[in-house]
Amino acid sequence: MLSPILYTVMWILGGILRDDYSHIRDDVSSLVAVGAPNKRLFDIFLISSSILLLAFFVGLHWSINNSEGSIVGPILLIISSVLGVLVSIFFPLDAGGEIETIRGKMHLILVIAMGILTIAGMVALWLRLRAVEGWSGFAIYSLIAAIISLLLVAISVIFITSNYMGLIERFMVSSYQVYYFVIGLMVFLNN
Repeated sequence: MLSPILYTVMWILGGILRDDYSHIRDDVSSLVAVGAPNKRLFDIFLISSSILLLAFFVGLHWSINNSEGSIVGPILLIISSVLGVLVSIFFPLDAGGEIETIRGKMHLILVIAMGILTIAGMVALWLRLRAVEGWSGFAIYSLIAAIISLLLVAISVIFITSNYMGLIERFMVSSYQVYYFVIGLMVFLNN
């Protein structure tokens, strides 16, 4: 549950510490782009957030229904978290938040893959948890979150070059962050 809080604090703090940064116009990745002001600080937030998710998702399978059921959902979320760590460490956006080098292009490819894997993980958890006592409500939430996330991804693609990309991205990313918080809370409450 701490991971989404760290991630959200990172981009809020980014807007406070950088006069030239706009939450409405600029994407979150610009905060950790090559040469960005306070990059190391924001890298710490981003890497910590990704590692916390990774650690949580490694134990997720065993935390649900005594590890009975498919491991597909947790595996997809683990892979997404590993990609998050790789993006944070090795594939920041190019200077100025641009996508010009192989590193910048890999950033975009891996972030898209993370989103797809996360949505697929949500759907897989919905399939697994529909009949599990104490988890059926979360199963419905998982499906709804996947649908909302997919819609927000589509909207983000439409507005990718607009002056509102930062705002739209925050809605999209927040759907994932809320999901991570809720699944963490569910594990806490059910164990």
